[in-house]
Amino acid sequence: MTIKISNRIAHSPPLATTAMHARADALRRAGKPVIDLSIAISHFAAPEPVAAAVEAAVARREAMPYADVIGEPAVRAALADKLRRENGVEAGVDEIIVTNGAKQAYYQALYALTDPGDTIAVFRPYWPAYLATARLLGLNVVLADLPDTLNEAALDALGPLRVLVINNPHNPSGKVYGRAELELLRDWSARRGVCVICDESYEHLVFEGRHLSLAALGGWRDPGVVTLFSASQSYAMMGWRVGFALAPAPLVQAMQSLQGPVTAAVPHLSQVAAQAAFGSGAPHALLRDYRARRDAVVARCAALPWMRLPAPPAGPYLWADVRRLTHDTLAFAESLLEQALVAVMPGEALGLHGHIRLGYIQDDAATLMEGIERIAAFGDGCAVRAVS
Repeated sequence: MTIKISNRIAHSPPLATTAMHARADALRRAGKPVIDLSIAISHFAAPEPVAAAVEAAVARREAMPYADVIGEPAVRAALADKLRRENGVEAGVDEIIVTNGAKQAYYQALYALTDPGDTIAVFRPYWPAYLATARLLGLNVVLADLPDTLNEAALDALGPLRVLVINNPHNPSGKVYGRAELELLRDWSARRGVCVICDESYEHLVFEGRHLSLAALGGWRDPGVVTLFSASQSYAMMGWRVGFALAPAPLVQAMQSLQGPVTAAVPHLSQVAAQAAFGSGAPHALLRDYRARRDAVVARCAALPWMRLPAPPAGPYLWADVRRLTHDTLAFAESLLEQALVAVMPGEALGLHGHIRLGYIQDDAATLMEGIERIAAFGDGCAVRAVS
């Protein structure tokens, strides 16, 4: 007997981001000297206050019962204080839900806000999970190119929507939305009755400019702004799988109703870690290191005639335009991994041909630059063969 897989999942491939990372890991386990730039995994450890808080909790041998599904009251109170102190947002504990990372918060928010057949909009290039989740929920997705500056014409062109998804800072371009853009978005969404899911997972990874939360401008409860936060990138805590969402209280309750039967609460120790992380402030040493790495890669690639690589104002990724060499970056990435043993994310996986995404924050700096040298040599070779 052949087991039947549901239509919901049968034609849903694994996320391209995790699939490429898995391939790189498999080659490494096979003894190949692969350098993986396809994903952003920080070489930093979690902040010291996180380690201290978790070690203290374990040392006390304190009871670790099932936590509240929505998040422990003390943790949500600390997160409300973080929102007030760092983001300029006044929120009650009933407007905060602690989740197993930003992915879960996004899934639950989208699930609670939409019904099958509803339409959402996502700007490209995009984080692949935005689309994968929408397809699992049976939603229609409108895709539009991310404008250099958000404007009313670009928003109007999206057509009738239930939800608009943005992230600020943006993955993979590193764009940081300015106050005028966010005010325009707030006013437009209020007029149109469009809910906004704003992913602010990279809030602390800003090199130029200043991150401003959409919710800080007011009016976020109606028609509804959901703000997603994650410890993964801002605090180098990828494996802790913890984040939280800020949303109007009725939506938080709906998200909790979904989280309960799926995963229940975030593990107790991860909540201890989250409280310590989100209370520790901006990661200044991490930012200095990332800025130096960013600048080193951009400087090296400036001499490549087939690549345009601007220095992003934020984020753990570089978004390289290689259209002078090829528009088929899926084939480019496959050949690069096979021949040069470097993994990158092809632009097709994020909605745009002719680009590649480079995660530049893992391994040591020498390994990073070795990966860039391999990419440069591979691309130069492709360029020579194209001419001859």
